[in-house]
Amino acid sequence: MLTELKIADLLADGPRHVAELAKETDTHELSLYRVLRSAASIGVFAEGPVKTFSPTPLSDGLRTGNPDGVLPLVKYNNLELTRRPYDEIMHSVRTGEPAFQRVFGSSFFEHLEANPEAGEFFERFMAHWSRRLVLDGLADQGMERFSRIADLGGGDGWFLAQILKRHPHATGLLMDLPRVAASAGPVLEEAGVTDRVTVLPGNFFTDPVPTGYDAYLFKGVLHNWSDDRAVTVLRRVREAIGDDDARLLIFDQVMAPENEWDHAKLLDIDMLVLFGGRERVVAEWRQLLLEANFDIVNTPSHTWTTLECRPI
Repeated sequence: MLTELKIADLLADGPRHVAELAKETDTHELSLYRVLRSAASIGVFAEGPVKTFSPTPLSDGLRTGNPDGVLPLVKYNNLELTRRPYDEIMHSVRTGEPAFQRVFGSSFFEHLEANPEAGEFFERFMAHWSRRLVLDGLADQGMERFSRIADLGGGDGWFLAQILKRHPHATGLLMDLPRVAASAGPVLEEAGVTDRVTVLPGNFFTDPVPTGYDAYLFKGVLHNWSDDRAVTVLRRVREAIGDDDARLLIFDQVMAPENEWDHAKLLDIDMLVLFGGRERVVAEWRQLLLEANFDIVNTPSHTWTTLECRPI
């Protein structure tokens, strides 16, 4: 509600009285005050004298246009396609199946393909989150070792473009669903790497995984899938590698051990309800990769991290 009313934007220039805010948002003054007072009690806004409110570092994260903010995440979590499946969460708990399928009659990604507006919002959200989160995660993984990099499920190509900008000797391949891959052109052109990237529209579950690359990258992809589905696509990558000494790089969540706080344990429920996927502890990642004939060769940290894998 606070994001819908754009309160953070209205307070961006400093304190304002609730009467002004109510007038600009066409809301009931006392009711708006009660909501803002509640938000201020946990640090979203700060309440001052005589019912005035000021911005805080937390509210700044809700401001429109803040590249480091969480507004796209808040909007994403309030969409019908992410909210309604939780009405059927018991279906997921009882069966292990995503409640999304029960509510909408199709999988999450099938729904996005059938509803372009929802699909475009999801891709914009994922692009925003990728730009905030992922680049530093692979910055120290020795990407200079690789001359041919395949980014599977790479979205609009922004992350691959950043790697290639840092390593002018390298070329890349971007593979994603046709609707998603179609958005890569302007991103690659802006980065100046268009001539070094092959864009391959396709589905890595059904279309051939390209051969001849020395690094295969999955970025925030495999947690969307159940173990069976993840092993299927990992085996397809392993077949594409063949006898080569390529590396598989997985940027994803590694959950903390039992009884430790970890946001990934909450996101894990989202994976269950929406996608039928899951977050994994390091032992589960090792087992999953072993089933696809890969071995983890680094020591991944908890939360978002990189697992570097070699073919067995």
